[in-house]
This record gives sequence, C-alpha cells and structure tokens, in this order.
Amino acid sequence: MKKIIALLFIFLSLFVHAQNEQLALNYFDRGEFEKALVSYEELLKAQPNNFNYFQKAVECYQQLQQFDKAEKAIQERLDKYKQGNFLVELGYNYQLQKNQEKANKYYDQAIDKIKKNPSEVYQIAYVFDRKALVDYALLAYQTAVSLEPKFNFNFQMALLYGQKGETDKMIDMFLTESYANPQNLIMIQNQLSRFTTEETDESFNDALKKALLVRIQKNQDIFWNEFLSWFYVQQKEYGKAFIQEKAIYKRNPESFSNIVNLGQLAIEENDQEAAKEILGFVLENTKDLDLQVQSHSYLMDMKIAKALPKDYPAINIELDNLIKEFGVSPFSLSLLKIKAHFVTFNMKDAETGKIILKNVLEMPLNRDQAAEVKMELADILLFEEKFNQALIYYSQIENDANNSPIGQEASLKTAKTSYYKADFKWAEHQLKVLKSASTQLIANDALDLFLLISDNTVEDSTQVALKKFARADFLLYQEKKQDALTAFQAILKENKGDAIEPVTLLRIGKIYEELGDTNAALANYNLILDNFKECIYIDEALFYSAEIYNQLNDVEKAKPLYEEVITKHEDSIHYVTSQKKYRKLRGDSI
Repeated sequence: MKKIIALLFIFLSLFVHAQNEQLALNYFDRGEFEKALVSYEELLKAQPNNFNYFQKAVECYQQLQQFDKAEKAIQERLDKYKQGNFLVELGYNYQLQKNQEKANKYYDQAIDKIKKNPSEVYQIAYVFDRKALVDYALLAYQTAVSLEPKFNFNFQMALLYGQKGETDKMIDMFLTESYANPQNLIMIQNQLSRFTTEETDESFNDALKKALLVRIQKNQDIFWNEFLSWFYVQQKEYGKAFIQEKAIYKRNPESFSNIVNLGQLAIEENDQEAAKEILGFVLENTKDLDLQVQSHSYLMDMKIAKALPKDYPAINIELDNLIKEFGVSPFSLSLLKIKAHFVTFNMKDAETGKIILKNVLEMPLNRDQAAEVKMELADILLFEEKFNQALIYYSQIENDANNSPIGQEASLKTAKTSYYKADFKWAEHQLKVLKSASTQLIANDALDLFLLISDNTVEDSTQVALKKFARADFLLYQEKKQDALTAFQAILKENKGDAIEPVTLLRIGKIYEELGDTNAALANYNLILDNFKECIYIDEALFYSAEIYNQLNDVEKAKPLYEEVITKHEDSIHYVTSQKKYRKLRGDSI
C-alpha cells in the first residue's frame, strides 16, 4: 500500500509540474511576461539546473526591461558552469540596452573561449545563431575549424551565409558539404530548393547552375552530373536534365531507371518534346518488355492528344501493330486500354471498345488492374449515355478501392455522371465529400463542379440554364467539340446576364483554343475580364489569356496577365505556374 501511495504521489507531482510548465509557456506566448516570470521562477526552485526554465526567466526579465536581474541570473550561471555561451547571453543583455561596445566585449570573450577550447563552439555558435548574431556565429565556426580541422560545420555555415544574403558562399559551402558527405545530399537539396522556388532574386538559380557547371569541369565525378540534373528538374527543364542523365548512363548503365523516371516527370508536366526524346531513348536502349510497353503507351497517348481526324486510321493501325507485337495479355493492358478509349472517343466506335475491355476482364487481373479496366468500361458506357450501367461500375470501384486514388477518381466520376444526368442534388452531396480528397487534382475538380452547381442554383432554383450547361459539358465529354460549342453559344444567347454567363464564356474559350482559333478564345476570355471582374473564373481567364500570348511570343501582353494572377489571386491553382512564367518573361530565368 505504501508503494502504491508513493507512486500515486510521484504521478500527481509530475502531473502538477507539467501543468505549471504549460501554464508558464501559455503566459509567455501571450506576452504576459510578469505572470510567466512568476511561474518560471517557481519552476526553477523545483529544478534549478533546468536550462530551458532559466532561459525563459531571463527572457521575461529582458521583456520587462529588468536587465539588472537578467545580468545577475546569467552571471550566476557563468560563475557556476564557466561556459562560454553565458558570455554571449551577457553580451546580448547589454545589446538590448543599446550598449553595443560592452556587448561586443563579451562576444569577443566567447570567441576567445573557443580559441582555448574549440569544443565549446557547439554551445557558443548555437546561442549566437539563436540571437540572430550571424557574423559572430560564423566567426565562432571559422575559429573552431581553423584550430581543429576535423570539425565540419559546412552545413551550419551555409545556412548562416544564406541568412546574410551571401548566396554564392552559401552555395559553395553546400556543394562542398554534399560532395564530402553524400548522406547529407537530400537535406542540402531541400535547403537549396527553398531558394529556387521562393520569391527570391532569380539570380540565385544562375549562380547555382554556374557553380555546378564549374564543378563538373573540374571534377569528372558523375555526382555533379546528377546534381545538375536535379537542378534542371527543379526548373522543369527536362530536356537539359536528360542531357545530364545520358552522360551518367554512358558511364553507369545501372542509372537507366533515372531516365525512365525523368520521362514520366516530363509527361506529367506536359513537356511533350522532352518526353518524346526521353522515351525514344528508352526504347532504343532497353530490352525490358515492361518498359517498352510503358514507353509505347505514353508515346501513343501523346500522339492521340495531338491527332486530327485524318490521322485516326494510321493511329489505329499503329495500335493494332503494337498489340500484336506484345500480345493480348495483362502485360499489354495499358495498350489495350488506349485502344479501347481511342476507338470509342475518337473513332466513335463504342461497341469495339466494350468488346476489347470485356475480353480483358476475362484475363487473370489483379485488383488494381481490374479497377482500371472497369473504369475505362464505365467511361465508355457513360459515353453511350448508359448512365445507370456506368454508375454500377464506378460504384464497384469505389467499394473495392475505398479511399485510394482510383477509388476517389471513381467517386468523382460518379458525381459527374449525376451532374450530366441533371441530378444536381445528388452530385452536390457527393462533391461535398470529395472537396477534401487526398488527391489535389480530384479535390480541385470536385470544388470547381460544386461551385458551378451551387452558384447557379441560388439564382435559378429551377436550374434551367444549369441543365443546358450540363448537357453541353456532356457533349465535351463525348469529344463532340463542335456540338458542345453550339450548345454553349445557345446558352449565352438564351441566358444573357445570368450567373451561368462567365463560366460559359470560359468553356467556349477553351473549345476555341483546342480548335486552334486563339483569336476567338482570347475574345471570350476578354469578355470575362471586362464584364465579370468579381466572378470566381477571373483568374482562369487571366491565366489562359496569358498562356496564349506566351505561346504567341507576345511577351508584353502575357506579362501583365501573369502578374495580375500573382498579385490579385494568390489562392488560384495557377498562382505558382504564373509566378514562374512571369519571372521567365521578365528575364529572371537562366
């Protein structure tokens, strides 16, 4: 019983202590320094050697301008422990009193401590850094390294140079450290990527590239080719990254998977020129049948995306030849799916598409493969306006795949099917859940469709215009662009001044873009910019217009549009891309 009581007493004491510590921190964080000081002084009585409590108490004294008490507390610690970091604390106490001369005197004494015992650098440099005394922190590290060469503070010094804005020195330190200790490479690249992506002077990118090129010239180690390839990937310059990866592959054929990964990145970022070059190289240099099928599939997808109706027969023959070459099996699944989709949506032969996929479902597929095929089959049934049959397949995928990406994709397609059917209430219900989907693209699409339905239900409870709009959207889904264009234009005439007007103009603009009529596309985007400045589609109209002018090499018209996205629409999904393209047009890019 005595032991139980003792344990309960200890537990209660620890609980009370933890509560007191949290209370003190809450006071401190709220700026109630008098109350915080009382709490920390009480905590120090219980644990006099606790450095954190001491530090917080000193900061409370300083916030309350009780500098004498702070000095006394620091001096007592210095007398007791003889550690150089307390000299920094004393100096900083004088700096807060605007007595820089006396502050420097103590800072210099701390540096002298390192000269006598280089191991003290760890605590002293840490306090200098924490107090934002960057020059002294650097001097502390430099002093220690000069006396004890085995010390390595490249990473810490690089960060300090970055704080000072001396990016050339920061880059040099980081690159030196990465080569000396490759295990730190990822951590260093994460630091460098902050400077390549944040709103900073783009000359940093130029400096980093030049530094890497210099090291490649001086040192033939493929480490530097890999680093430069990483840099180009950060800049989304996949063609330049590919040059480095080819050089690496010639000396290290085991690096082939990096080239494959680079090709996938180029595809994801829609850099078709680089993707074609990379995938062509993969096909020339691999005997791996999986990679061959994968590469051919990516290339066919890109070819179909750019194809005109006159190209369809040749593409159909090419797909048949590839399927014949690799055989009809789960192994060639990606090619079979492309064939089924192509004959349905491009050649308008849904029956052949369904036959291909139903035959595939008879094969021994794993769960993910079966889900992919069912998804494609459901898409074809939706194309045929067999809404309920499509919903059955989408629901099966949702149930089987649960919250996986393909399950969420099926959920989105279920919502879109309800939308196409003009069952807006049920679509809204499904989209509410999907707005927080783990896959960002699905979450964005769900939010866009949710806002479209809700915005056009408030003004028109009968949803007449929205029903016509959903039907026009369905024609787009069926790849019937001209029919969709006619339907959207009819909505503009019949619903002038309604809430549906700006998004209709946006759809018409995108269709004209896809049809290659950039002047008509710009005209529709301009109608949004001129007449609907407060609508939720304004950032898209700005961005799409900027993209067209950028493709036309009309820099002077593209720049202000990108800039407006950056300055007035920070929550836009196009914000980051606009930022990068604006900098490039401004002449910041390398």
